[in-house]
Amino acid sequence: MDMTMCLKSLLLAIQQYRDCMSTQTTAKLQKQVEELSGLKCHQLLSSGKMLPSECVSGLVEVAGNPNSSPVLVCTIVALLAQLAHDEDSREMLHNSYNLTSTLASVIHQHSATPGEPLVLQCLQVLQKLTYNTRVFHSTNYIHELIAFLMTNIQSHNDDITMPCLGLMANLCRYNHFIQGHIKSLNNVKAFYRTLVNFLAHNSLTVVVFTLSILAGLTLNDKVGEKLFDAKNIHQTFQLVFNIIVNGDGTLTRKYSVDLLVDLLKSPKIADYLTRYEHFSACVSQVMGLLHGKEPDSAAKVLELLLAVCGVAGLRALLCDVVFQPAGPRLRAGRDGGLKPEQPGLSLVRWLSGPLESAESCSLKALQLLNELLEEALAGDSVSPCVLSFVEMLLPTLLELLKGLRSAQGDTQLRRHCLRTTHVTHLLILLCGEDQTRALVSRQVGAQLCLSQVESLLACCQDNCPLTSQPHGSDGDHVQVFAEAVLKTLDLMSKLRGQVKDMETSFYRMLQDQRMVSPFSVALTSHHRDTVQTGLALLVEATPLPDFPSLISFHSSLGESIAANNAYRQRELELSVKRMAVEEVPPTRSFTLSDSSNSSSKSVHSLVEKIQNGFELQEPGEDVRVSEIIDVYEQKLSALAAKESRLQDLLEAKALALSQADRLIAQNRQQKAQAEAEARQLGSLLKEATRRREQLQAELGSQVQEVERSRADTQELLQHNGRLQQDSLEHQALKGAYNTLLSRFSEAEQELKDLQTSLASLTKQTDALRRSHEALRLQHDKTVSVLEERESKVKSLQSDLQQRGDDITALRDQLKAGEGQAKEKERERRELEETVDMLRKELNKTEQARKDANIRASSLELQKDQVAVKLKQKEDELNKHSAMIAMIHSLSSGKTKNDVNLSL
Repeated sequence: MDMTMCLKSLLLAIQQYRDCMSTQTTAKLQKQVEELSGLKCHQLLSSGKMLPSECVSGLVEVAGNPNSSPVLVCTIVALLAQLAHDEDSREMLHNSYNLTSTLASVIHQHSATPGEPLVLQCLQVLQKLTYNTRVFHSTNYIHELIAFLMTNIQSHNDDITMPCLGLMANLCRYNHFIQGHIKSLNNVKAFYRTLVNFLAHNSLTVVVFTLSILAGLTLNDKVGEKLFDAKNIHQTFQLVFNIIVNGDGTLTRKYSVDLLVDLLKSPKIADYLTRYEHFSACVSQVMGLLHGKEPDSAAKVLELLLAVCGVAGLRALLCDVVFQPAGPRLRAGRDGGLKPEQPGLSLVRWLSGPLESAESCSLKALQLLNELLEEALAGDSVSPCVLSFVEMLLPTLLELLKGLRSAQGDTQLRRHCLRTTHVTHLLILLCGEDQTRALVSRQVGAQLCLSQVESLLACCQDNCPLTSQPHGSDGDHVQVFAEAVLKTLDLMSKLRGQVKDMETSFYRMLQDQRMVSPFSVALTSHHRDTVQTGLALLVEATPLPDFPSLISFHSSLGESIAANNAYRQRELELSVKRMAVEEVPPTRSFTLSDSSNSSSKSVHSLVEKIQNGFELQEPGEDVRVSEIIDVYEQKLSALAAKESRLQDLLEAKALALSQADRLIAQNRQQKAQAEAEARQLGSLLKEATRRREQLQAELGSQVQEVERSRADTQELLQHNGRLQQDSLEHQALKGAYNTLLSRFSEAEQELKDLQTSLASLTKQTDALRRSHEALRLQHDKTVSVLEERESKVKSLQSDLQQRGDDITALRDQLKAGEGQAKEKERERRELEETVDMLRKELNKTEQARKDANIRASSLELQKDQVAVKLKQKEDELNKHSAMIAMIHSLSSGKTKNDVNLSL
């Protein structure tokens, strides 16, 4: 079935199910969901069409309905898990379709049966959705979900413990609200004890989940100081590194890396890691994972290495691990090939991976190399190992700059431009040192940079025109293209004095009409580095005769525009968060929106004026234009100053508003908590009073019981004394009885022995009588048998005489057969000698190899024939041997008979 038809049928089935929840509509909807699951629907959410969105919304609504069938919900959850295959789809399901709260409600509905397959499936999908995703405290059923997780983690049911631990680790990471909520619960100490017990679990995944939860909840309090103190932290480091290297799979390795990254954010733990003696060996083993072919594992390893680079004391150690082994091994290779056991070469291999399957690996590897080379080049001199590595790295980097075509899709172009930006940034970093700049200048040509800028400008004009909005998807593409162009021009600026024709190409590209778009995007960017790079290149381009400009921008203007854009971005994020948490006053929101829109319009009008001025200017214009430019410069400066002051005021107002909103929310939360605590304390007081009265009544009854028990104890003591006297008398009587009983048993045993001996003597007498009669009968039979044997002996003597004649004839035949066998053996030996001679001649005649091979084959054939004949002769010889053996056996039989006769 076609995908569109399947989605339409599914939407119809959802509407029918909403109208009437009958068995028929349920079966129809389940059938449609199963059919959609059988199709390849991985790109369903990323298509951006309305029909898939409506279908997914309807399925989420049906799954969250308490009256829906569990089997149907299980099928729907399986389909949604299939859709959540990548990060973008998971984010869309979490944010747009509110799947997290829906699954939490399903778990809450079936919380009484946690071992049910539907609950386990919902937990697994929730673990996927919430990984690296913030869950807001306003999410429905989040408190019930946390209570469910804590209850089942303490239940020690292995089937549900692991998914609950994984989901709890996701919720506790970077979420202060959930961390505070868990810490405020009454059973948090028991929960901590359960987690500490899980650290001795035999599953590495459970241990990692537990450590992640403990790190999120207790890292900055007293419990965390005990868990991650100086005595335990080295064991924790060793455990985490071992799990990363020898983990149960990609999931365990992913959470182990996240745990170590979170621990490194603590300055105390980062300092402990700098003093960890096995750090270099552990990092070498971790980098060995880069030799594999799994992009997910490689991405997490690179993420860990980037986090390690963030610690000042570890960057130098990491540089030693990456660069030190590479130099001598590369020089020892014959063809300059890369050996996979070298950590630095594994990074290079992930650089050149395809963008479709390993985009994050390629970009993270570039970022890591940027950090490491920045550390390696920061010293007074550059190590030879680093120079060798750079020399090996440059061809790969230059190869990454190729392959850009405007016919590719927007996503592919964006990925390529991002990688180009990182590569050129790394090359610019290498140009900061004389030795590495010399290596770069020898391999980077002017034509390569020129063609790269030409391709980027062509793609920028074809796919991302200047009229696009600065925010949103298109604006993001424009920003990416502009940064790639400016970084390439910055590289050309660094190398224009060392590379032939580079300066000419650099100035030629600065005077290109298409450079208006990258310059305008750079000057309105909210990235400070991009603005400064654009201004530096603009200063280089301004003195050129053919540069199409009407005004010159000062650096303060660029800083003002960057601050304005950064403010707008922050205001947008604040407004989104404010809308997600609580309602914003309408008048203030309207004022801020109007100011942001007016600021955006002023910037766009300024860019349009610049562009129009750039297009209208011609080289032979009047000199008075410069005076007009100066006037406009002064006006623009005044307007920019006013605008910056207004932006500062707006920013202060927005900050005050956000602080007020935050204080109001905190006050409401604290008030609600105080009221809840007061109600709880009141109920506890009533319970304590009622309990005290019950205990007083129980105490009176217990006093009466004690008095009665004392009287009973006295009676029991008297009765015990009487029982002791009776016991002594009973012991004396028991001794006398035992003596008489032993004497009686001895007499009875003697009687039994005498009766047994009498019976045995009687049996012997009867046996002797019977044996006498049997011997007499046997004597009579023996006499008759001897007579018969004498007659048989006579007949056997005649047979022996005849067989002796036969043996004589067979011996004659045997002698003749032995002569023939000797003749055959002599022929076989001659043939073997002939074969040996032929083999020796074959070794001596190497030059006539082909003829000798033909003769050898013929001789081999003859040999096989002779072997066949020999085998036949051997068979005949075996027959003769059998006959000889028969004769010997007969002769031995005759001798035996003779002996019997003589006896």
